[in-house]
Amino acid sequence: MQQGEVVELTANLALEAAKLSIEEKLPLADSVMLATSRAYEALFWTQDSEFENMSGIKYVKKV
Repeated sequence: MQQGEVVELTANLALEAAKLSIEEKLPLADSVMLATSRAYEALFWTQDSEFENMSGIKYVKKV
């Protein structure tokens, strides 16, 4: 059962990720995930505290 979708990292998406990386001071891999979730209007679930107070992110604290 597939619950996700694999999407292509386009040039536009990569440029948006680079912009987010600089603006939000995120590692590039994190900014790629953030840019992708925003581009596809997907809810981004994470336990990474860097995303704790960002809009559009569902942060779940590690226990």
